[in-house]
Amino acid sequence: MEGMNIMLFHSTYGLRPAVHAAADRLRAAGHEVQVPDLFEGRTFATFEEGAAYQEEVGRDELLKRAVLASAPFSDRGLVYAGFSFGGSVAQHLALADDKARGLLLLHGTADLDEDASADELPVQLHIADPDPYETHDWLTAWYLRMRRAGADVEVHGYAGAGHLFTDPDLEDYDAEAAEETWKVALAFLDTL
Repeated sequence: MEGMNIMLFHSTYGLRPAVHAAADRLRAAGHEVQVPDLFEGRTFATFEEGAAYQEEVGRDELLKRAVLASAPFSDRGLVYAGFSFGGSVAQHLALADDKARGLLLLHGTADLDEDASADELPVQLHIADPDPYETHDWLTAWYLRMRRAGADVEVHGYAGAGHLFTDPDLEDYDAEAAEETWKVALAFLDTL
């Protein structure tokens, strides 16, 4: 089985050890993984600090950095993946890349343009249930818009888990939910 080329984007906390550990787990399963640093070396101890930095840099600049990081690899057909904020970045890039092979969202989604087209793009979302940043109403609307855009969407909810439950260095961490997420996500990648 040939591994996927995965572009894995970090969360609002920046490119922290948990992101490298996730990339190593994906590599151990036979995938090639890039982990671009959209914050240029900055990491944050709190969500609020990271969000303030994102605000300061601006959404357009952060997306530009993501596009520039992905461009050298996009001809191979990337699987875009990301944690929380990184999931929203991954979603934007996957929907704009007609060679995208898949979209793996961990803890986050993004809004879609009305005319978005995903043309049978395989999408898997892993999310806390409930999630403080992704309400049930939001997720329902997101799911319906993704389906309307043509994506093949799976949503996996984890009752009682914190928002970034796959990061062992955060209070949100839930070992059982994290292990289940990786088991399901690796199986998803094997189908692409």
